[in-house]
Amino acid sequence: MVDTNRFNQDPYEVVLKQILTEILELRQQIEINANQRLQNYQDHFHSGIFSEGARNLAHYLAMRQYDLRHLQDRLSQLGLSSLGRAEASVLSTLASLIDLLKRATDKNYVRTENNPNGYGFNNGQRLLEQHTLELFGPFHEQNEFGRAHVMVTFGTEAATDYLFVKSLLEKGMTCARINCAHDDPASWQGMIENIRRAETEMNRSCRILMDLAGHKIRTGPIVLGPAIHHIRVQKNLAGKVIAPGQLVLTCKPESPVVESSLFRVSIPLPLHQQLALGMSLDFIDAQNKKRCFKVEKAISETDWLVSCDKTAYLVSGCPLTLTSASQIIKPKKSADPYRLGEFAGDPLDIRVFKNQLLLLTSGDIDGKPAKYDSDGVLVHHAQIGCTLSSLIKKLEIGQTVWIDDGKLGAVVEAVTKQGAMLRVTVAKASGVRIQSDKGINFPEAVFNLPPLTQKDLTDLDFVCAHADMVGFSFVETLADMEYLMSELAKRNASELPIIAKIETNRAVKNLPDIILGTIGRHKLGIMIARGDLSVELGSARLAEIQEEMLWLCEAAHVPVIWATQVLESIAKKGTRSRPEFTDAAMAVRAECVMLNKGPYILDAIEALVNVMVRMHEHQRKKFSRLRALHW
Repeated sequence: MVDTNRFNQDPYEVVLKQILTEILELRQQIEINANQRLQNYQDHFHSGIFSEGARNLAHYLAMRQYDLRHLQDRLSQLGLSSLGRAEASVLSTLASLIDLLKRATDKNYVRTENNPNGYGFNNGQRLLEQHTLELFGPFHEQNEFGRAHVMVTFGTEAATDYLFVKSLLEKGMTCARINCAHDDPASWQGMIENIRRAETEMNRSCRILMDLAGHKIRTGPIVLGPAIHHIRVQKNLAGKVIAPGQLVLTCKPESPVVESSLFRVSIPLPLHQQLALGMSLDFIDAQNKKRCFKVEKAISETDWLVSCDKTAYLVSGCPLTLTSASQIIKPKKSADPYRLGEFAGDPLDIRVFKNQLLLLTSGDIDGKPAKYDSDGVLVHHAQIGCTLSSLIKKLEIGQTVWIDDGKLGAVVEAVTKQGAMLRVTVAKASGVRIQSDKGINFPEAVFNLPPLTQKDLTDLDFVCAHADMVGFSFVETLADMEYLMSELAKRNASELPIIAKIETNRAVKNLPDIILGTIGRHKLGIMIARGDLSVELGSARLAEIQEEMLWLCEAAHVPVIWATQVLESIAKKGTRSRPEFTDAAMAVRAECVMLNKGPYILDAIEALVNVMVRMHEHQRKKFSRLRALHW
């Protein structure tokens, strides 16, 4: 007998039933796979109870094991949820969709569950906002830029310049970052005191993140050239001087720097006491040319600003002759002339080009450029030291090496007693100048370094006593997290939130493990450290990975800090770059956006806040908000 009902079915209903079957099967597999994944973390949770974020992340990871694009297309064509916003709660998103499909395909269907959206967007967003509040504090009532915090990296000047710190808060900073790789506890203390004072005076909250330095591998020192300073003047097209060269003469080199952008050199105190406006200081430069400094103004009790209207090559310790109204003023009680203070020469210029060789040596060997004999025959290759010298012998032939945020790329050609010989593979046509204290990345090497250095452990004592969050640099595994959590427990600081800085390829691969093994046990935030990541992964891969990291963290209800080179051109140079504004617009999907220090940081904060105001009207995480367009 023929089943006539099959021929009478609405084709639309048939499609809905097919999709319903697929989604029911999908939900079942997600729950099975998620429970299996969570079993791996039972030993980390003595109670056996996982947080809602951990369970939801496990569900999300299970769902993302499948290629759902074809299913999404069919759902979208039917005007239904395409699962593209399931991060906040996977199961409730599926439950809501199943509920709609059953209503459409079964006239007798009666919902027996509670509202399937009960743990959906509302609860997921509430948990994420709660965790954001715990880490970064409340938003400023005066600010209108929605749900993202602004973090600013502090420079040394923040330790002594209170008005500067106060201005940062006025512009919109809600978090301050202190990098323990720089300065010292006395400077950190000054920064913190300025922040707390500004908080009190302005009645605003500002949380403090202190980053442990970690195993940052850097280039070593470089051989210094002759102790000569090149004084440059600016000329117009006709060769006329339009701006003289300037520098600062000081009687106390250790005093706070006022004009940090200018070269600064010491002079004897008796000479300093005789200086006055309009006086001149004559000297002979390295090219045996007579030159003169004109005293422009006193910029502090210890510093004088002087100018030179001709190009000169100032020699360390050279004699100085003081004149006033064409009258020579001799040194008091001495036949010896006044002398300029001693200063060091600039590092030699190490420049390498594509296909050239570069020797990576121990960090205690100063770097130097390649040397050629009079016939142009190579005597020795260019070389640069590495701060963690013990790592060189662990390198393998063919592994890649990146220096200075990817400006120079190379591969290991040989490893000898002298070091690792690198063949340059990536460099601009004009070559790459190698400088000291620049980062070195080894994306393919595994060094198995301890999670924290001895310096980190010492700094951690200060961090636990003063900071609101601790930044964990170069964390790569859950075992690393366990180590830091145990060190915090030793210092009675188990409540101090950890910001896991994801900045290596290995850390990216282990991110689900790091999150699942930590949340529910310790307050956690994730920093997408895009500078090192772009070197480790490549720029194209980074663009993909930063999106995936945002999704994983939202599923776990873990706040994210979007870091590195946000509006960098403004902060460093005061110039505006259109691509950087597009990047800043994307950064608003994170819970916190970090700006690096720079002379124009106040302008950068203002620009970032402006972008946030506009973008928060259009987007929340991945969810596009259809505000009325005024075209």
